[in-house]
Amino acid sequence: MEKIHSRDIRNVCLLGHGASGKTSLAEAMLYVKKETDRLGKPSEGNTVCDFDTEEIKRGFTLSASIAPVTHNGVKINIIDTPGYLDFQGEALQALRVAGSALIVVDGKAGVEVGTEIAWDLVCKDKMPRAFFINKCDDPETRFRKVFQEMHDKFGNSICPVVIPLLEGDDIVGLLDLIDMRAVAFAHGKDGQPIDIPAGNEERIDRCLSMLHEAVASTSEELMDKFFEGERITKEEIITALHDGILRGDIAPVVCGSATNLCGIRLLLDVIADTLPSPVYHKAEIVIDGDEEIERPVREHGPASIFVFKTVADPFVGKMSFFKVIGGELYSDSVLKNVTTGQDERLTRIYTVCGKKQTEVKMLSMGDIGMTAKLNNTNTNDTLSQMENPLPYKKIVYPESFYQMAIAPKAKGDEDKIAQGINKLLEEDRTLKYENNPETKQLLISGQGDIHLDVTVSKLKSRFGVSVVLSAPKIAYRETIKKRVEVEGKHKKQSGGHGQYGHVKMSFAPGVNPGLEFTQSVVGGSVPKNYYPAVEKGLLESMQKGVLAGYPVVNLKADLSDGSYHPVDSSEMAFKIAASLAYKEALPKANPVLLEPVGKLNVYAPSEMLGDIMGAINKRRGRVLGMTPTEKHGEQVIEAEAPMAEMVDFAIQLRAITQGRGSYTLYFSDYEEVPMFNAQKIIEEAKKNTD
Repeated sequence: MEKIHSRDIRNVCLLGHGASGKTSLAEAMLYVKKETDRLGKPSEGNTVCDFDTEEIKRGFTLSASIAPVTHNGVKINIIDTPGYLDFQGEALQALRVAGSALIVVDGKAGVEVGTEIAWDLVCKDKMPRAFFINKCDDPETRFRKVFQEMHDKFGNSICPVVIPLLEGDDIVGLLDLIDMRAVAFAHGKDGQPIDIPAGNEERIDRCLSMLHEAVASTSEELMDKFFEGERITKEEIITALHDGILRGDIAPVVCGSATNLCGIRLLLDVIADTLPSPVYHKAEIVIDGDEEIERPVREHGPASIFVFKTVADPFVGKMSFFKVIGGELYSDSVLKNVTTGQDERLTRIYTVCGKKQTEVKMLSMGDIGMTAKLNNTNTNDTLSQMENPLPYKKIVYPESFYQMAIAPKAKGDEDKIAQGINKLLEEDRTLKYENNPETKQLLISGQGDIHLDVTVSKLKSRFGVSVVLSAPKIAYRETIKKRVEVEGKHKKQSGGHGQYGHVKMSFAPGVNPGLEFTQSVVGGSVPKNYYPAVEKGLLESMQKGVLAGYPVVNLKADLSDGSYHPVDSSEMAFKIAASLAYKEALPKANPVLLEPVGKLNVYAPSEMLGDIMGAINKRRGRVLGMTPTEKHGEQVIEAEAPMAEMVDFAIQLRAITQGRGSYTLYFSDYEEVPMFNAQKIIEEAKKNTD
């Protein structure tokens, strides 16, 4: 295999709304360039990129996959990503190593939520971007309408490069505005030249004017040409587009149909000619302590790589996907893991196309590869041959707040669950897993219900563990609201030494979270050496309240009097006496149930705040205020809400905002449960103990 130079590499991440046709587009590019001998379809489960068992079963993309094609001597690493929001972590991984993004738009549906989210992601990362309006073969597709919608939504950077040619309302061809080349629009005729049909002159002139104005804005020389009416050459347009795309000033728009293989070659031309190669990426952000600094990257010399994805394959083992950030990487190289400090030998390195692996001897700076069995290397790790290396900036994943309890269908499979999930945690950084010692439940957190459903399916298919999901138990608390005085006496005589312990105590609401134990005994009625036993008896009793058996908090107890027997008294007797006093006091002290309350921040477009606040109120939440965020048109709602009511809030918020909203929820404090709700909780607890 010939060496591929960095200048001849394009790393392109496919983004867009679910079902916009990203995987079909990747498949079309592979087929047109004869990388595959058949055109796969997601609905038939035979595509190159959607090769995982779960993807085939569900018919949509779940994880980022790589599909390289070669066009006009340029290697294009296509990175297909999921459109569903539950798997946004995969898109973030792809964006971290891509040099540009191609946002796929459904020509029939127009700009959708996923389109807007993709635009926000690329703008946040200041990434070069282009658009592909897909499904132009659909009779209901209207290019002009969709283009105008994109222009209104995303601004003047939207620039037409390939437009449809019409006869009536039917698309009969595509026109490349860069060199005024018209090709047929029909299945099997991609790239075949045609004459421009009559009646398209006005549309062509309008789009040409937009293209020339966009490229003219990149330099004063071209601006002068534009205003003086001079012809701008193809070479000047390509150079200007490249520069404008690199700066984010221009986002070229190409149209076509992935399933009918129309416009694919024109799209590949635009990618190869105008999207930037890794050599234009002059520096990379590294982390020096708490500081982010830019460090120049070199095309030649010692290699440094960044691991952006891990796959726990049950047959191959641990597969680490990486990008060569700097230098040239050769097989059998030894690199130092900057995160762990350990050396790793990359015995073999591969390029991948879907699940197909091709072993290579070297990879140039900017290329993407895979190596297996790096047991001490994980996603976000930096490996380097450089002296005094610093770690590259890591991928920041969205936090997961949709939590469910997970339990095995077969008893004794808890260890299998832990082993399987630990493998999945290596490849999915948006998953969280914990063993809650208080509720005695295994808890798993994900981005949403589909995310956790896929995780459950993977546990079964990969690791042979069948599990069930259920709502997590809530760690309630109990406390008291008034002061009472009681006594507890433990007296037992059964031959020989008996047992005797007697305490008089007052119980009251405390300030501290736990037990506040004091003694006001006078005259030695209870010897001091029994004080610790009394306290221990109370602490053990507080593990179980009198309402529903939940731990008791904020309890103040004072030992004021009592009596003892010089022979029969013991620490155990006073411990039992304290427990009896506790059981006597709490029912009389107006006991109440407490529930955990979380600090809730909801981020959403301003026009949706009313519905969101209504949803929070129905969940017994309290809205504290609203504040605009840095993102245009977005506000954050600050609120407090009971954790018990927020179990499925992620699903409702997504429905209200069509996926535009997000939230964080962190435990804040305990508050009293309203009487009606408390009664239901107490009754449920009694049923479970009966």
